[in-house]
Amino acid sequence: MKNKASEKEKEALEKYLLQFLNIEKMFPLLPGIKNEDSVAGLMGIDLEELESLRELFRENAKKAALELLKEDEVLEWIDEIPIKNNETIVAFGDSATDDLQGWFEIFKNALEITVPEADFTFINAGISNNTTTDALRRMSRDVLSHEPDWVIVSLGLFDSQRLSFAPNRTLIPLSETWENITTIEDAIATVTDNPPIWITPPPVIPGLLEKMELFEFDIEEKDLSSIREILTGKKGYIVDPLGKRMGSPPEAWYYLSDGINPSLSGHVNTVKELLKSLATAKVADNRPEKNQE
Repeated sequence: MKNKASEKEKEALEKYLLQFLNIEKMFPLLPGIKNEDSVAGLMGIDLEELESLRELFRENAKKAALELLKEDEVLEWIDEIPIKNNETIVAFGDSATDDLQGWFEIFKNALEITVPEADFTFINAGISNNTTTDALRRMSRDVLSHEPDWVIVSLGLFDSQRLSFAPNRTLIPLSETWENITTIEDAIATVTDNPPIWITPPPVIPGLLEKMELFEFDIEEKDLSSIREILTGKKGYIVDPLGKRMGSPPEAWYYLSDGINPSLSGHVNTVKELLKSLATAKVADNRPEKNQE
């Protein structure tokens, strides 16, 4: 193979990049995108290496689910969640959702292991680095077309980027984030009567983010806090409304080396908060009340 990845590049793929490089979802209309040899070639590795690395991440997600299910409270929560055995669940998000060993893959394994007779349909509609604007643009194709029973939304983190050359504004203005989230909420209501499930963005660890050569932006807690306020004002289940699931202050153990994306342990925390919210939380309904006679 020409232009094959160096050992250093392969190490970067295995330890960081490849779990987010699901380019089949980014470019679904490319004629050759279903040719796995071609996809592997774009990454500078052969097909066997691609399949082996992706399988490693999938196994990590399954093992994390098995460990999670050793906790009695988790099993109790799963028994109480409102998702029925034959329903379709779509996860609509950014990198944390797109991650091959991310929270949605752990959640999927946890449900499939504990309810083996169920006929769930899980659709991972996460794409790395998506803002709410990016996600809204593809919502019809990636979410609504599946007519899901449940939609779990995990967006907003990348709206809050402050680019190195324009640090005085966020990439997506807060007013636009609000409009995007509201439009996503309204669109979900056209395909299901079940309320949306909103997962708030956790904080980042600035010291780690600054050391990451791939990124040329900052993310500030004040901006993330504003996005959480938008989400907690929506109808539906609100998962981790204060963004405390990675610790307070956030602990590096729960993140990858970039200080943004969760580690396997961080994803497990998100799944626990998700299950707890679904099982125990009163569904928020912050719409204006209708006048009653």
